[in-house]
Amino acid sequence: MDTEGTYDARGTRSGSVPRPAGPPPRPALPPRPVEAPTAGTSLGDWLRTPRAPAEPGLWRFGHKPRPDADPDRVPDRALLGGAIVALLAASLVWSLWRNGYVPHSRILLELVTPADWWGLERPQAATTALAVYNSLVAVVILWTAGRLGNWHEVFRRYAVDHPQPSRALRTALAGAFLAWCFTQADSLNDYAPSVATVQAGASPPRPLLPFGDLALYLMPHDWLYSGTGTDVADRLRTFATCYHLLGAAVILWLTARAGDWLTAVRGLRAGRGSGAAPGGPAPAAGTSPADWPQLRDAGLGAVADRLVAEERSGHMNDVDCVRIRRAWTTVKADPARLGAFTEAVAGQGARACLHPSGDRDLPARAATHDLLTSQVRLGHYPDTDRTPATRRGAGAAIDPGSLGSSLLAIGPFGSGKTRHLVRPVVESLALQALAGKAAVVAVCAAGTPLGPDDGYDVVIKPGDPSSAYDLDLYGGATDPDEAAALLAEAFAGDLAEVDSRRAATVLAQLLGPYRAAHRRFPSVPVLRELLDGSPGALADLRARLDDETHRTYHRELDARERQLGTPGDPGLALAARVAVLDRPAFEGFFDTTGESRPFSLRALEHPLRVRVDVPERAHPEAARLLTRLILAQFTIGATARGDRSLFALLALDDATHAVTAESVRGLQRLRNCNAGVLLTLRALGDVPEPLHTSLLGSVGCHMAFAGLSTWDGRLFAQAWGTEWVETTEVAKHTVFADQPLTRAVHALRKLVTGKAVTTDAVTVRKVERERWSASELAHQVPAGHAVLSLTTVKGEHAPPLLVDLRR
Repeated sequence: MDTEGTYDARGTRSGSVPRPAGPPPRPALPPRPVEAPTAGTSLGDWLRTPRAPAEPGLWRFGHKPRPDADPDRVPDRALLGGAIVALLAASLVWSLWRNGYVPHSRILLELVTPADWWGLERPQAATTALAVYNSLVAVVILWTAGRLGNWHEVFRRYAVDHPQPSRALRTALAGAFLAWCFTQADSLNDYAPSVATVQAGASPPRPLLPFGDLALYLMPHDWLYSGTGTDVADRLRTFATCYHLLGAAVILWLTARAGDWLTAVRGLRAGRGSGAAPGGPAPAAGTSPADWPQLRDAGLGAVADRLVAEERSGHMNDVDCVRIRRAWTTVKADPARLGAFTEAVAGQGARACLHPSGDRDLPARAATHDLLTSQVRLGHYPDTDRTPATRRGAGAAIDPGSLGSSLLAIGPFGSGKTRHLVRPVVESLALQALAGKAAVVAVCAAGTPLGPDDGYDVVIKPGDPSSAYDLDLYGGATDPDEAAALLAEAFAGDLAEVDSRRAATVLAQLLGPYRAAHRRFPSVPVLRELLDGSPGALADLRARLDDETHRTYHRELDARERQLGTPGDPGLALAARVAVLDRPAFEGFFDTTGESRPFSLRALEHPLRVRVDVPERAHPEAARLLTRLILAQFTIGATARGDRSLFALLALDDATHAVTAESVRGLQRLRNCNAGVLLTLRALGDVPEPLHTSLLGSVGCHMAFAGLSTWDGRLFAQAWGTEWVETTEVAKHTVFADQPLTRAVHALRKLVTGKAVTTDAVTVRKVERERWSASELAHQVPAGHAVLSLTTVKGEHAPPLLVDLRR
């Protein structure tokens, strides 16, 4: 079950769906990617890592949504300062209380106890009552200081509000420190004096905290102080040890509850036993994504066990996993494939359902990918005031859901459009093509670093004799009118003086008769002769047409001959454009006889990886013409697909002079066709000025790189619109005093500070401002950064935000 006809050509002529000239030998083990799937993780961990639902543009792999910023949050410095001040104040108050510097400290106690308790000889009950009283006072002081110093918030912010296992570790350190302070506050000697002290009848030293006194006085006095001095000292030492152990145990139990130590220990044990992602909940047996629960639920336990064994032995990579998942979805859609799927997986394991090329990975990866979500990581959102709190520090990513609305990126030379955007996106779609989920066509200048040739199924190099593939000039079209529309867009789409509809009519007047006579479309030299109006070419074509059968085509040729040389005839302009391709460097290319291996964009129903290297340096005009031709063929091919299950992407590394009015309209039609276009420009000046607004409106995603001009920034600012922001205005008003003393104080203050005495009038209001102004886009975007806004095909939006592209 390598293809089962899934990737075979349908309705295309021979050679329209090319195959590699020599498929590479199948290795015993999958090639190791440069970064697979994420550094330092196994495939099982990669599968188990949670991928929380997130807004467009957020890297979902391991993403944990951050809470919104709390406007009432106390700054760290103020919080810690208040806690320390409250602790010092509590220590001072308790020290004064403990040492008797607070007058009438026992007045409340004396009001509710007998008066004879407080004579020279105090009974045991008075001592116990005093210990209870001091303990209550200590509790009140600690509670008041904790409330004023916000100790609970300090403990929550720096110990509790952290993911496991950091939460357990922080609370353990806090509990150990508190337990140590508790044991050191009351030294063992405070409760267990020496034997000589006991025999002399002297009172033991007073502990720092009153809770030990309370516990000591609650013990039976006759039992505790009976016997010899050695026996009493031993009992006191035993009491002190038990008291400290019990107090430390209570402190550690409370911190364990706060730190949720039990859950952390269970998670670590489960992670060590099953390889679960750290910090995540342990999945139940058979429900982990790495255990293939979808196959087990369908009764294919043996197939699932085979795949689990492949994963654990290291014979499976992320592409294999996603490819087999994709094949399983086709099985659910067509149950007749179940037998072939089961046989293929049971017999081939991770090599089942291979891509037609036999590749299981790319030769190298330059970006970080998550094939389960079809995302590629572009960078991260910096922690700045302009970034929403939920996105600060999070990864920035893009997926087919956003690329389906097309993306326009603008930035000067050296801004990183190819390195930071085009190559990661093309690489992501190439990996998805290997998994049977996408088709990608990349158009770039020869030598552009978009990956080695081995990473593509088809590499077309017009003008290079070593090119193994040719480009179908007519895009696989069989209808003369459709082929004429394609060529008119490529040859005359950027000419303001030539109407594309008239140009298409002229081409149709020649392509129709030629195809009727030769059963194919003309080659480039022949097409040039026909457009030039060469008498010999037209006479030969007319002679090959039957007068009765092809009467309509004779009328087409008659009309074309009457238009030759008339004012406004687009034929000469079209012939001049065709002459750009009729050069010795392109001899043998754009063949229509079937002797070469032409590639047609009608093959977008298949998971192909295609790269077209246009001759930008040697033949810049031909490169622009071919780029327009490929863009026109892609929009028609993507919309004409019968099977739109694969996402199709066309990436234009340099779309200079390739955008026309018709191509802008075509971009809008791609949204509901599961296809998109990635366009990069150095400046909007490369596009005709009447198309600036329509181009920005036809694409859903925009990316402005560092170095943008203010003219282009103004258009981006208009496209991104405005938002309501809260502003604070402070007005200073001079204070005029009426009293002599007040004026004297103000004069002295002005003499010292050098400023007049003023009062502040604060005004808070909401105003409507641009999300990014033209000046900010031109001057406040650092190098290696870009401002990215996304819109999905479902209509979800991500506002324009600054992205750090330096990984």
